[in-house]
Amino acid sequence: MPQIKVEFFGVPRLKAKVPFTHVEAGNVTEMLNALVREVPEFTQACVDEGQLSSECLLSINGVQFTRDVSTPLREGDEVLILSADVGG
Repeated sequence: MPQIKVEFFGVPRLKAKVPFTHVEAGNVTEMLNALVREVPEFTQACVDEGQLSSECLLSINGVQFTRDVSTPLREGDEVLILSADVGG
């Protein structure tokens, strides 16, 4: 299973109470499930029924933005979870 770095920014960081964590995940769904175990404070506020809340957005390696939970993740990927309105 790929090792992924997950960094939190803005409101997600305030909810997570940590700047980042590492999880094993092959796609965004697996990453969110791992975060339920690793950072429950974040998931209570930012994950709804296995989906990322509409208030949050993912950036994968700084080149792809998504909310699609089927998006594949690869070894060494860095996922940034930020408020959807950042920079707006």
